Amino acid sequence: MDVNTAPISQDSGSLPSPGDAAKAAALARMKGIALALLIALAVVFGVSFALQHQYPWLAYVRAAAEGGMVGALADWFAVTALFRHPMGLKIPHTAIIPRKKDQIGASLGDFVGTNFLSEDVIRTKLAATDLAHSVGRWLSGTNDDGAPTSGPTGADRIAKEGAAAIRGLFTVLRDDDVQAVVEAMVRKHVVDPPWGPPVGKLAERVFEEGHHRHLVDLLIDRAADWVGRNHETVNRLVSDRSPLWVPGFVDSLVGDKVYIELAKFVKGIQADPDHQVRQAIDTYLKELAQDLQHDPAMIERAEGIKSQILGDPQVRDIAGRTWETIKKAFLDAVDDPQSELYQRFVAAIRDFGHRLVDDPELAAKVNNWVADIAAYVVSNYRDQITGLITDTVERWDAEETSQKIELQVGRDLQFIRINGTVVGSLAGLLIFTVATLLLG
Repeated sequence: MDVNTAPISQDSGSLPSPGDAAKAAALARMKGIALALLIALAVVFGVSFALQHQYPWLAYVRAAAEGGMVGALADWFAVTALFRHPMGLKIPHTAIIPRKKDQIGASLGDFVGTNFLSEDVIRTKLAATDLAHSVGRWLSGTNDDGAPTSGPTGADRIAKEGAAAIRGLFTVLRDDDVQAVVEAMVRKHVVDPPWGPPVGKLAERVFEEGHHRHLVDLLIDRAADWVGRNHETVNRLVSDRSPLWVPGFVDSLVGDKVYIELAKFVKGIQADPDHQVRQAIDTYLKELAQDLQHDPAMIERAEGIKSQILGDPQVRDIAGRTWETIKKAFLDAVDDPQSELYQRFVAAIRDFGHRLVDDPELAAKVNNWVADIAAYVVSNYRDQITGLITDTVERWDAEETSQKIELQVGRDLQFIRINGTVVGSLAGLLIFTVATLLLG
């Protein structure tokens, strides 16, 4: 007789886990207990049946053993019928799980979708959880009392995992591919657009607001400093350009005069904010800004300068150096937990955690965002999620599915056999006793 002691199949493509092995051992042990009770009752029944004429009181024992065997066999049949055909006989309405596997999967998917993946259930659960507060405590490394927890904080964990992700990303990315992308971005946003109009528009705003005057002041100050330090240079320039027949002392007098006038001129510009030279510079710069925006010749000159500065070799060099700089900076930062970038990242995450704990308005917003996202997911993708359950069960082999389920719940079902044995014995004894008292 089949007593449900068949081993669990291991043809599922993966080795059984230690937990499954323990469950299989417990299931086999409970089956052994149930079978032992049945065998014991059979022995008791045989002995009491043979000796009941000699010892009439054994009739009560026989009745109890008989009822127990009936209960044990009936419950054995019921439990076995869930997973397989009892004794291999294809009795109707047996092997329920293998035959109804697909329907069970569909029903399970519907049950999960209706009772767990509903918007109301998700919102109610998240509202009771106060996820933002819990996440804030974890990120900031504090307990419910606000005291710091021991060990690494959630911010440290995120930074560590983020560093590993960045290292993995840089390992996967090919330098040539990234440089090509950077080069394409430089060309699209820097090289290809004309420089004249945007530069002219920016310059016009700068000149109109007078921000350039500090630069003009600096240039004039440097010019005044140069004149003050180069009296001999001015004299030599005058002498070099003077005719040979002019006496040297005349060159010296003229040079001194030129130097004095030049110094007075520069100091006048330096001292007078409204000096005509300053006004001329302002006028020239404003006209230049207009020409860069509207004069085709000036725009063409700007494009020529751009082409000289950013030719193909220069663009490729910029792209390469940009990527190398970014890559080195990130790798150095993630490899050194004491680096400024790493520490700032951890501090920013930890600060966000403190804000989630201390700012009820922010926490409420985060909780609402999470609830909205979760509600959107379950509302729009519930069928796909439950379909995963249904499709997975449909792909399972019927026999294997039965064995998987039996492994999980079979041990508890064996208690039904044991209870049926006990209840059957008590029922048999009670029925025989009542019949004997009433019918003699």
